[in-house]
Amino acid sequence: MDRLTSLEVFSRVVETGGFSAAARKLNMSTTMVSNHVQALEDRLGVRLLHRTTRKVNLTEIGKAYYDRCVQILADLEQADDIASELQSVPRGTLRIHVATHMVPFVTPVVAKLLSTYNELKIDLRMGEAEIDLIEEGYDVALRMTSPPDSSLIVRSLATWRHVLCCSHDYLERHGRVQKLDELATHNCARHLNYPFGDDWRFLDRKGSPASVRISGSFITNSGEALRKVALEGAAVCLMAGFLVRDDLEAGHLVRLLPEYRPVELSMNAVYPHRHHLSAKVRTFIDMLVQHSAEQQKLINPYS
Repeated sequence: MDRLTSLEVFSRVVETGGFSAAARKLNMSTTMVSNHVQALEDRLGVRLLHRTTRKVNLTEIGKAYYDRCVQILADLEQADDIASELQSVPRGTLRIHVATHMVPFVTPVVAKLLSTYNELKIDLRMGEAEIDLIEEGYDVALRMTSPPDSSLIVRSLATWRHVLCCSHDYLERHGRVQKLDELATHNCARHLNYPFGDDWRFLDRKGSPASVRISGSFITNSGEALRKVALEGAAVCLMAGFLVRDDLEAGHLVRLLPEYRPVELSMNAVYPHRHHLSAKVRTFIDMLVQHSAEQQKLINPYS
């Protein structure tokens, strides 16, 4: 069997998590996919994958081999790209998945791309759920936090912090929060994608880590829903600063415990590392990086 094809098949099995999924992506029979992987293992005299009825997992040797395969395939694709004039100008369809909060931040860049490159089309979808970029066919995803999948390339665009806040009505009914550990007795609404779950994390005035385990009657994957709950006086919320900046400045919300700074997080562009970046993805990310630098103060007003 062609060794290079076998490397590509093996890599796709790892990335999709199974022989059937890889076969669909490669437009190849499951048997042929299995044969390619078996040919590699026979050639090397080692087992690369642990196979079960539901999923495949890399062996220790398989992990090291996969990392090198990724680099080899990326180098080969880069060589093809350099030789191809098609890669010099963004064209085709750029498929982007964006966290809901980031849509207003991203759309100016999308508009600029469309007005600059008339051979480019953009398919922009938004949502809070984690997606499989490869399985669902996206070129790049934009996220408020780093993804759990370590096989993806993560490009930081901007830093941001949450703000601990509530309404005046909430304070009148429940009393002012004087100490961090008092949050444990309050009704705290939480965003589903907060990376530390019910453990709200901060830095104190000395920069030392501090945290409190919270509980509450409301959890959601909508930042706007959290904002409304806070404005209605129903709960204490830990909100992205750029979402509540106007409410805080207008006095509709009150910032709590300003001596504790929520840990800094990062807006990220995420894409599969097995591909050398096409012109459309590379140009989009370059524009995002520039736009992020220009908007950093608005993104992180409480840095």
